[in-house]
Amino acid sequence: MRVLGVDPGLTRCGIGVVDSVTGRRARLVAVGVAMSPPTDTVDARLLQIATELDAWMDAHTPDVVAVERVFAQHNVSTVMGTAQVAGLAMVAAARRGVPVAMHTPSEVKAAVTGSGRAGKEQVQKMVAQILGLSEVPRPADAADALALAICHLWRPSAILDKAERFAQTPAQRAWAAAEQSARRAKGTR
Repeated sequence: MRVLGVDPGLTRCGIGVVDSVTGRRARLVAVGVAMSPPTDTVDARLLQIATELDAWMDAHTPDVVAVERVFAQHNVSTVMGTAQVAGLAMVAAARRGVPVAMHTPSEVKAAVTGSGRAGKEQVQKMVAQILGLSEVPRPADAADALALAICHLWRPSAILDKAERFAQTPAQRAWAAAEQSARRAKGTR
C-alpha cells in the first residue's frame, strides 16, 4: 500500500509518501513541503498549494491519502487556512478516486511513538527511526506528513489476523488498545 500523508498548512504544507513493506515496516518514497508566500492573496496561495498537491498525486499515485484532522485553535485565521488546505488535499484525492483518511494529531503520535501526548521532537525522531533515515526530515511539516502516512499504514483496522497483531510494535499495540477502549465506551465494536 502506498500512502500520501498531508500535514495541511497555508504557508507550509507537509507532503510525505510511504510504502508498506513486508514485516509491517514502512519505506520512504518521497517527502517535501508545498509553500505559499504570506504576502500573496489567499486564493493565489490556495491555487499554488493545490497545484503542488496535484503534482504529488500524479507523480506518486497513492492508494490512499491521509490528512490531519483539523482542530479548532485560538487563532481562527490559522485554523481557516489549515482547513482550506486539508480540503484541497481531499478534493485532489477525490478527483482521482483515491480514498481519504483523516487522523487526529493524538492518533498520529500514538501510532508513531506509543503515546498520544508525545512531543514534536519525539515524533520526528521516531519517523526517522521507522523509515531508517540518518536525519530527521526538515522542516517539521515534512516529518509530520510522513508520520500521518505511517499512522495510516499502521492503523489497527489494517490488522487482518492474530499473527499480524503479534508483529505490531509497542506503539501499534498501545494505539489498538486505546481505539478498542474508545469503541467500547461508545458502545460500538
